[in-house]
Amino acid sequence: MNTDNLISNVIEGIENVKGEEINILDLRTIENVACKYFIICTGNSSTQVNAITSSVRKCVSKELSEKPWHIEGLENCKWVLMDYVDVVVHVFNKETRDFYKLEELWEEAESTTIETKY
Repeated sequence: MNTDNLISNVIEGIENVKGEEINILDLRTIENVACKYFIICTGNSSTQVNAITSSVRKCVSKELSEKPWHIEGLENCKWVLMDYVDVVVHVFNKETRDFYKLEELWEEAESTTIETKY
């Protein structure tokens, strides 16, 4: 699977339901990391977090015929993790993202903020 295509389809899925604060962390230069990229975004409610997750699944499945290897966090939709092996998607509500601060935890990763169109 082409990682660039996967990333662009994940971003499209997030943008389709107006996910916010989209950030891509490139982890390839960091030793002993389980994946190549994190994509992090925020939803304004548990309903939107769930909608973002569903939209990402649909976009990736439709365009690339790929399903996530694992998904967790759908029970409460405060932090949903979608594992596509090389790319791990983190969909947070605002409070949970502010609490865990993944971007700070992985500050040595190259970070790219996606400017949304809305």
